[in-house]
Amino acid sequence: MDIGTRVRLSLMMFLQYFVWGAWWVPFGSYLMHAGLGSWIGTMFSAQGWAAILSPLFVGAIADRYFSAQKVVGVLHLAGGGALLALSLAGSDPGLVFALTLGVLLAYMPTLALSNAIAFAAMTDTAKEFPAIRVLGTIGWIVAGLLVGWLGAEETALPLRMAAGVSVLYGLYAFTLPATPPAASSKRVGLAGLLGLDAIKGGDRSFWALIGCSLLLMIPLSFYYAYANPFLVGVGVGAAAGVQTIGQVSEVGFLLLLPLFLRWFGMKTVLLVGMLAWTARYALFAFGFDAGGPHMPMLLVALALHGVCFDFFLVAGQIWVDQRFPTETRGRAQSFLALVTWGVGSIIGSLLANAVYVAHSGGTNGHEVDWTGFWLIPSALAAVVAVVFALSFRDSAKRAGN
Repeated sequence: MDIGTRVRLSLMMFLQYFVWGAWWVPFGSYLMHAGLGSWIGTMFSAQGWAAILSPLFVGAIADRYFSAQKVVGVLHLAGGGALLALSLAGSDPGLVFALTLGVLLAYMPTLALSNAIAFAAMTDTAKEFPAIRVLGTIGWIVAGLLVGWLGAEETALPLRMAAGVSVLYGLYAFTLPATPPAASSKRVGLAGLLGLDAIKGGDRSFWALIGCSLLLMIPLSFYYAYANPFLVGVGVGAAAGVQTIGQVSEVGFLLLLPLFLRWFGMKTVLLVGMLAWTARYALFAFGFDAGGPHMPMLLVALALHGVCFDFFLVAGQIWVDQRFPTETRGRAQSFLALVTWGVGSIIGSLLANAVYVAHSGGTNGHEVDWTGFWLIPSALAAVVAVVFALSFRDSAKRAGN
C-alpha cells in the first residue's frame, strides 16, 4: 500500500471515530442539562437497536448493490443532518429518542463499511490495518479533549461539532479508494445476516461466553450512559477530556493483550476483564465525597478501561475467531456483536436508566446517590465473573483455517 493511500485511510479512521466520540461521550450530560436526566439510559438504548439493524443493512443492501465509499458518504451526510436536528430538538423525549436513533442508524453501518474500505485497499491486513485503525482511537481522544477543553459537555456544541465533521467526512468519503460491492448476488436469509446459521456447532464454552457477554453488557452500559454525567456531577473539570485516559489505556492494553494471552491463557484473561469492571465501579462508588472528587481513585477507574474492554470484549472476539472455521467465522462474530452491542446494550441501558431514576428520586441529577448507583453494576459484574469461572472451559480445539 502506497503512502498516499495510507494517509487517506488514516484520515478516514480519524474522522470516523471523531464524529462518534465528539457527541456520544458527553451526550448524557447534555440530556441531563436539557431536563431529560430520567431518560438518559433510554436514549442510550438506541445504540442497541441500531447495532441490531446495521448488519441487516450492510449485509442485505450495502454489501450487494453499492460501492462502500459511496454508502459511507451518503450515510454521514444524512447523519450530520440528524445530529444538527438533534441539537435543536429541545426536551421532548419522543423527538430526542427518534433523532438519536436516526443518527445511530446512519452511523453504525459505517463502522463495518469503513473497515471494508480499508481492507480492500491493503495488501497485508495483519501488518497494515492496526497502524491505520489506531487513528480512529486518536480521533476519539482528540474529540474528547476538545470537548473538555471547551467545557461544552452540557451544551449542544458537541452535537453541532459532530454534525459538521460528519458532513465533511461524508463529502470526503466519495474521494476514498473505490470499493465495489463485495457480496455475491446469492440471496442471504435473515439468519445468515445475523450470524444465526453459524453457531449450530457452538459448544458449552461458546454458550458460556455468549451468555456472560450478554450479562456483562448490562454493567458496561452503565458506564457509557452515565460516566460523563457522574464525573461532571461530582466536580471533575473537563470531564470529557479526562475520560480519554480510557482510550489511551485501551491502545496500551491492546498491544499487551497477546503477551497476557500467552502468559496466562484465555480464561484467565477473560476473567480479569470481567473483574476489572467490578473494581472500576467500586472506585467510582467511593471516588468522591461532599468535598469533591478523589481524583487518584477516579483516574485509576478510568485507566482500567483498557483492561475492561480489551481483556473481555476483544479477547472474546479472538476466542470466537479461533474456534470457528473460516467459512463461518465472520457470521459467528456477527452473532457475538448482535448479542453484546445489540441485545445486551438495550437491556443494560434500560436497566441503568431504571437504577438511575431509583437513585435520583426522579430528579435531574442534582441529588443523585452515585455510590448506590455504581455499586449495583459492580456487584453485577462480580456475579457474571463467578458464573463465567464456573461454566467456561477453554479446552475446545481450535478450528482449522
